[in-house]
Amino acid sequence: MADKRHIVTLLTDFGTSDYFVSSVKGAIFCVNPNVELIDVTHSIPPQDIFAGAFMLRNAYNVFPRFSIHLAVVDPTVGSARRPIIVMTDNYNFVGPDNGIFSYIYKIEQVNRVVEIKAEHYYRSPLSPTFHARDIFAPVVGWLSKGVDPTKMGDVIEDYVKFNIPEPKEFGPNLIKGHVIHVDHFGNCVTNISENELTYERMDQNKVLVINNHQVRLFCTHYAECPDGEPCALFGSAGLLEISIPKGSAAHTLGANRGTEIAIHFA
Repeated sequence: MADKRHIVTLLTDFGTSDYFVSSVKGAIFCVNPNVELIDVTHSIPPQDIFAGAFMLRNAYNVFPRFSIHLAVVDPTVGSARRPIIVMTDNYNFVGPDNGIFSYIYKIEQVNRVVEIKAEHYYRSPLSPTFHARDIFAPVVGWLSKGVDPTKMGDVIEDYVKFNIPEPKEFGPNLIKGHVIHVDHFGNCVTNISENELTYERMDQNKVLVINNHQVRLFCTHYAECPDGEPCALFGSAGLLEISIPKGSAAHTLGANRGTEIAIHFA
C-alpha cells in the first residue's frame, strides 16, 4: 500500500459493553500488528443498516487515500449473504453484501466488488455468528499488508444496494424530501442538498413544513438560531438539516427517519 501507516477504520453496531469490538481488533492485529485502527463508531442502532450506511457516507472520505474501511451491521450473519470487498479509486471497503455500501456505490468510482471466497484468509475455527471477527477482520489485515483483493474471491456485479431517497420538485415553488437521519443531538438531516436549494433559492422567501410545523428561519450556522426555535441550515454532511439549539428537533417536531418535509417558495 502507498500509505505506510495502514489505516483501518471500524464502524459497527456492536456497542462497547461486550467483547465484540476488541475481538475484531485482535483478529486484525494477529495478521498485521502494525496496522493503525480508528473507531468511527460502534453505536449504530442494532441491525440498522440504513443508519450504518449513512454514517459511513459521512465519515469515510476524511481519511487519507488508501485507508481501508471495515463496516459491519450484519443482521443476517451466517445466512447466504455474501462477504465482500468494494474496491474504489481511493479506498477499499470490507463488510457484508446487504446494502451498507449503498452510498459508496453512488458517490465513489467503484472499480470492482469482490465476493470473499478464499477461506485460507479466514480465521479458524469460523463462527457462524461472528463473521466480523473470523472473516472480515483477517481479510482487512491481509489487505493492509498489500494482498490483492482479487486473489480473495470472484468479482460480482449483482451486489446489494438499497434505493437512496431523492428529493422531488413539484414545479418552481415546491420541493419535497425526507428526513434520512436523526443525529445524537436530535437534528433532523434531510436529503435536500445544495443541488436543490441553490443560492438563488436561498435568497427567496421560503418556509419548510414538517409534521404541520412551519420552519421559517434558514441560517448559515447554529449560533444564528435562537434557543428553542427550529431553524434549517446546511450541516457538515452537506445536507439541509432542521435543528433546535439546546433542544431536540426530532422530539419537538415529532420527526424521525422517513418523515416528509416540504419547502414552499414565495
